[in-house]
Amino acid sequence: MACCNSKSLLTFGLLIICVTLTLLGVGEGRVPFACDPQNGLTRGFKFCRTNVPIHVRVQDLVGRLTLPEKIRLVVNNAIAVPRLGIQGYEWWSEALHGVSDVGPGTKFGGAYPGATSFPQVITTAASFNQSLWQEIGRVVSDEARAMYNGGVGGLTYWSPNVNIFRDPRWGRGQETPGEDPTLAAKYAASYVQGLQGDGSGNRLKVAASCKHYTAYDLDNWNGIDRFHFNARVSKQDLEDTYDVPFKACVLDGKVASVMCSYNQVNGKPTCADPDLLRNTIRGKWRLNGYIVSDCDSVGVFYDNQHYTSTPEEAAAEAIKAGLDLDCGPFLALHTEGAINKGLISENDLNLALANLLTVQMRLGMFDGEPSAQQYGNLGPGDVCTEAHQELALEAARQGIVLLQNNGNTLPLSPVQHRTVAVIGPNSDVTVTMIGNYAGVACGYTTPLQGIARYVKTIHQAACRDVGCGDNQLFGVAEMAARHGDATVLVIGLDQSIEAETRDRVGLLLPGHQQELVSRVARASIGPVILVIMSGGPVDVSFAKADPKIGAILWVGYPGQAGGTAIADVIFGRTNPGGRLPMTWYPQDYVAKVPMTNMDMRPNPASGYPGRTYRFYKGPVVFPFGHGLSYTRFTHSLALAPKQVSVPYASLKALKNSTASSKGVRVSHANCGALEVGFHVDVKNEGTMDGTHTLLIFSKPPRGKWNAIKQLVSFHKIHVPAGSKQRVKVGVHVCKHLSIVDEFGIRRIPMGEHELQIGDVKHSISVQTLEEIKH
Repeated sequence: MACCNSKSLLTFGLLIICVTLTLLGVGEGRVPFACDPQNGLTRGFKFCRTNVPIHVRVQDLVGRLTLPEKIRLVVNNAIAVPRLGIQGYEWWSEALHGVSDVGPGTKFGGAYPGATSFPQVITTAASFNQSLWQEIGRVVSDEARAMYNGGVGGLTYWSPNVNIFRDPRWGRGQETPGEDPTLAAKYAASYVQGLQGDGSGNRLKVAASCKHYTAYDLDNWNGIDRFHFNARVSKQDLEDTYDVPFKACVLDGKVASVMCSYNQVNGKPTCADPDLLRNTIRGKWRLNGYIVSDCDSVGVFYDNQHYTSTPEEAAAEAIKAGLDLDCGPFLALHTEGAINKGLISENDLNLALANLLTVQMRLGMFDGEPSAQQYGNLGPGDVCTEAHQELALEAARQGIVLLQNNGNTLPLSPVQHRTVAVIGPNSDVTVTMIGNYAGVACGYTTPLQGIARYVKTIHQAACRDVGCGDNQLFGVAEMAARHGDATVLVIGLDQSIEAETRDRVGLLLPGHQQELVSRVARASIGPVILVIMSGGPVDVSFAKADPKIGAILWVGYPGQAGGTAIADVIFGRTNPGGRLPMTWYPQDYVAKVPMTNMDMRPNPASGYPGRTYRFYKGPVVFPFGHGLSYTRFTHSLALAPKQVSVPYASLKALKNSTASSKGVRVSHANCGALEVGFHVDVKNEGTMDGTHTLLIFSKPPRGKWNAIKQLVSFHKIHVPAGSKQRVKVGVHVCKHLSIVDEFGIRRIPMGEHELQIGDVKHSISVQTLEEIKH
């Protein structure tokens, strides 16, 4: 084989691998998988026996490794151990919304030129559709397994990002499911379940990783970056906002990994905090998997944050805190020194390594050639399939949000509007549509191309890019608008404005885009539709108030099929049903709120207005959950309980309770049978079939409890025109009607709770069983 003559063979270990390749007759460039049954080198090792329990196999393998080998296995570019038949492995791959080549573990080319690129997460979240999220995860993991089988991909994917989109300026908000903890939690669990498979026999299809734990939502703002930021977070906000999606990842999604973040939380680096890692993730939530650092974050808390005096202390602090894998070289360089100085023991390292090897064995990476395994039949023909690309299109359709539709401007008619002027810096873009952490898409349909499938188009970008630094081409754009039967303006942002390491300074459209919109709208002879492509919210108050702009659509970053989805909505093939997963604030909001303030709740004394729809009560451009349809839905309650009693878990819990003043602690309640069932009839009273997002919010009793409106549940239903669908809604008292007090304790307030079910309000009285008896 050619590899055996290669000048790149620098070590005896690589030579052994190459000779083994030749003996096995493995294809050109393919390193043999660990524990191949034909490999006499490994046949007798216990860790290769698939009929032995995984923990026994792991123990056997750890016992065969030398200390230097162990140290080089707890970093992302883990070394090969040729004497044990183990090849090197790159842990770092990404699959935020499709298999990506951002991490070095996955490469496109040859039989795998690209992969299906789904809409950016913020767009997919707008669908409020759990089954869609899970199906996307399943497709992504199919393509990931196929690439692994082909030797060009890994099986450990550091996705999804489930941080709360706390501040509208955050450059990475586009990667998240939005601002609401319940929405983020449901997304996290659903996507992870799709990626990892059904978990049968403790096996994993791929291993997901929920990131970045915790209170990470500032990249680079006003001279403050994520490497130096100390997030000061109350116990209350940590428990009822920042940690909620991570808890769901572990408990509901059964995720195989959690990634700790760069920032400090209350003075401690998250990757060196045993309370967060060892006590919470692995202790309270019982993570069955590994904890990984964000890349170079162990080095960051030593070099940038100066948290320890020596690098050996930093390595020891991370491992003692519960870190298992370092993305970066820091642990490889300094762990042996930490052991030699007595800061940690080799057994501490063994425990971390065991967590890593357990995940690899659950993935089948020590079971030999994957073709004989469960997903071994997946190959190039399973990537970018017609069905996968159709799902990417459907996801984009479901994520589009109709923000405004004055006078039923939309949908347009291809018969009445035969020529459409398509204008704006995002009108004919490709890679802009897939956002960040994306791979190589199977192909693209731009907005211009999508609209051109319906009607004749006149195109003018008008700006050289979204920065729109001058208005020299605006006259030509106005001319185009005068010659169209309708005008579609596709504007917004891209990764030059919002991205990792790049937070926005404000919420207005960049450069001269606002001027472009106003001038083109004024010149247009037909209806004007504004299409906003962005991850974060944009203050388009001017457009809302412009009588010439009939309809406004937000499409996020809609993925490879974005142009088709946009056109399908504009021309009525698709009835939009997306809802905003984040509040759209006016520009003056961010003028008053520093990104560094992590408090969710308002502080009237200081004038701090609070964050997200749950706590901020000021003016908005568009509210969380907003989204219109081409038809009209109404709601009525067919079954709606008015009272529920909360039994105590035990006599001891009853004696320790402070229900009268502070509500029953969830830990004191017998939560097992406290789900209350509601039946909701949703009627489509319009003339077009539609998919409706039913949102259910709750408010605690008035008085001493903050009047917080919080999302407790959501349901996606298809309702044909003129018909009615009944939805069964479960509201769990402990999960959905509880709130977190200032000490971080979750309690169930007694009294009248208000439920908002669609456009219907309903009160339910919550009392203790003892109160009802008396």
